[in-house]
Parts: sequence; C-alpha cells; structure tokens
Amino acid sequence: MAEKVTIMDVARAAGVSRQTVSNTLNSPEVVREETRRHVLDVIERLGYRANQAARQMRTGRSRLIAIRIDPGGDGISGSVLDTFLHGLTESAARAGYRVLLYTAADDRSEIAAFEDLLGSYEPDAFVLTATHHDDLRTSWLLERGLPFVAFGRPWSDLPGARHPWVDVDGAAGTEAATRRLLAAGHRRIGFIGWPPGSGVGDDRRAGWARTMAQHGPAPDGRGRASADATAPDGRSTASADAMALEGLSRAVEDGVESGERAARDLLAADPGVTALVCASDSLALGALNTPGRRVAVIGFDDTPAARAAGLTSVRQPLAEAAAACVELLTRTLGHAAAPAEHVLLEPSLTVRRSA
Repeated sequence: MAEKVTIMDVARAAGVSRQTVSNTLNSPEVVREETRRHVLDVIERLGYRANQAARQMRTGRSRLIAIRIDPGGDGISGSVLDTFLHGLTESAARAGYRVLLYTAADDRSEIAAFEDLLGSYEPDAFVLTATHHDDLRTSWLLERGLPFVAFGRPWSDLPGARHPWVDVDGAAGTEAATRRLLAAGHRRIGFIGWPPGSGVGDDRRAGWARTMAQHGPAPDGRGRASADATAPDGRSTASADAMALEGLSRAVEDGVESGERAARDLLAADPGVTALVCASDSLALGALNTPGRRVAVIGFDDTPAARAAGLTSVRQPLAEAAAACVELLTRTLGHAAAPAEHVLLEPSLTVRRSA
C-alpha cells in the first residue's frame, strides 16, 4: 500500500512552509496568487487529499459554494448557464472550493433549499443566478448575513446594491449588434425580445433602442415618415421616436417557435425592415426560419446552436464572469466588513454569415 501523502510532504516538495500549504487550502485569499497556484500544482501532482471533516472543524468552513442548476429549457439558452457553471467549478477549485448544486422552481423554494443546505452541508457561500426585480433571495440572505454573490444585477436595488454582483452589459451587446447592421447599410432594424419587466430583457432592448434613436429609423417601404421628422399631431420628436421604435419591436416568451412567429408578424407589418436584433439565440434562430424574404439576424449568447447555424451573435464572457464571482466571494469571506463590489463585463460580437 502506498504511503499516505502528508501536508509536510507537500510543503517540502513545494519549498514552502507548512503554514503556507495550510493557508492555500483554508485561507487562499491570504496567499499570493503565484504561490497558491504553485502549491495547488504540487498538491495535485502528489495526490494529497486533506481530511475535509477535520479541516471544517478547525476552520469552521466547509469550502463549499452552492448554486442552483436550472432545467435545460429548449436546449439552446440553457447552455449559457452550463458554460458559466463549468467556469465557476474551475475557478472555485483553483481557490480551494467545491461547487454544490441544487434545484429550485422559484424564489420561495430556493430559500427553502438555502435552509436545507445550511442545515445539512453548511456551504460557505451562495452564487445566485437569474436575478430579477423584487428578488426575495437577496433580502433573505442579507438579513441573515450570509455571504453570496449574484451573477446578474440586483435590478430593483440599482445603483445602491448592498451585496457583490457580476454581470454582462447586455445593452452594450445589442448596441454593438445594431451598429454592425447600420454599418452594413440597414436602416429599419427590428428587435425581438421578451415581455417588459425582465431586467435582462429590458437591458438588451435598451441598447438597440438607444442606438436606433440616435440614427432615427428610415422610412419604411410604404413611405411612412421617419422618427426624426416632426409628428403630424405636433408631438415631440422624442415621442415620435418612441412610437417608431415601438412599431419595430416585438415582445414574446423565449423560444424558437415564438421567435419565428414574432419575426413573421413584424415583417408582415413593416415590409421596410431588413434586419433583426434578438434578445437570445433561441429567438434569433426562429427568426432565421421565417419564410419569405431574407433579412439579416443577430442573436445573443453565442450558443453552440448559433455557431452551427452560422448565426452572428453577442458572446458573453462567461469564464471571466465565473472567475470574478469566485474572486468577489473569496474577498467577502476573508473580510467580514468588505464593501459590496460589482463587476460589469463587456460582451463581444461574433460575426457569421447571418449578418
């Protein structure tokens, strides 16, 4: 039987003290990044396995980070969270943590899951996803002083959020998509998104609307006046802009079929539309399937389905987002009175043949 590797074996092989190895495992936030990576490499090479139960008793920490896993949905948009979870698991492992998965249908059932997990596994922290207005989960965790970070903005509490969060700037993404289409010569660019009230959906629509308002939609194929002309009833240009943009957008539930229906309806109502920006790849793939005249289409999320279909799409930096979540959590766990930090990441546009 092979001799068990001890913490002193790791220390000798890494050329560091026993305390440095212990800190790498139990308090990685106090170890320099270069040293921590070196020690973790030696730990992996030697096959050292710490006694988790003894370590938890000694430090009061489980080294577990809990996060909800959602159903796959249509198999397209669900891949976004899968990619984020992969990045989170890798980043957590580098920081000496493991990811604990759970399921929940809504805020109240997720809070019940929090209570169950805290009683059974004692996770050190939580990562929240799918943030929304009036999110019950954040207030519950804040009231109890439990460490957590949100992947997604606290939509009801901006700009004075009391907890750390990481998000991707959806408005910047749809703005880049719209500017790409404008540069290609399109002037009447439609938008297919989700019903109002969704923080993420409203943010993505805002980037398109802001960019279109700056340029003013061109007249449609039937000669309607553009939004930057004076409205016939004397209303302001801003009001005319808003009305023009409203006619260029459709709000539906996410999905390929609903995206196809929305695109068909929008193109039938406004023959002047030559391009579409969509709030998700699911909606965009539906729009690509619309029979009749061909229009340029850009999606959001750059999923594997988008790559397979040749769909131009906005890519979220999910690995970077996951790493930022873990970094904010380790800072929070290392400093009880740490201020609530936030990170807003820029997406990028992946151009393919659809636009």
